[in-house]
Amino acid sequence: MRKLIYAIGVSVDGYINDRDGSIDWTEPDEELHQFHNDRYREIEISLHGRRLYELMAEYWPRVPEDAPPIEREFGGLWTEKPKFVFSRTLTEVQWNSTLVSENAVEQVRGLKAGGDGAMEVGGAGLAAALMPYGLIDEYQLFVSPVILGGGTPLFPPLDKRIQLRLAETRHFDTAVMLRYLAG
Repeated sequence: MRKLIYAIGVSVDGYINDRDGSIDWTEPDEELHQFHNDRYREIEISLHGRRLYELMAEYWPRVPEDAPPIEREFGGLWTEKPKFVFSRTLTEVQWNSTLVSENAVEQVRGLKAGGDGAMEVGGAGLAAALMPYGLIDEYQLFVSPVILGGGTPLFPPLDKRIQLRLAETRHFDTAVMLRYLAG
């Protein structure tokens, strides 16, 4: 069965974006960017919510030629990676993507059962929809040294707690990674 990973940048006070929706405070240093590139290379399938897909599609397929090599590398990885985009409002997707309009939970269960590798979920809304069903196996939180005081919270309200086990920590210049396993 495939493992589902939720990897996301978060502020010290638990927000994934600020009150204006900006994530400019998550800018990775070169080591962290390379870590993300290497991590993304190992992912078989990427699951995106609509907002994340639109944000990513705005830049990564069209990385400027004068951008740093590490960004151009990620642009190629993102464009080629098989993606499932969960949206009720989009009518089409591009760049090796499949649009899913209904029943995200059942679709993700089927994708998990369809292999032995790793998938990642991107987008807080999509992750929040999957958490109550125990579908996320690993949480990789990249904690940036900033207090935002508001924005979109990392975790939704839940009816019951999700027990996690700390599996790894790693320090980068611009964030600390906390990797937790569910269960």
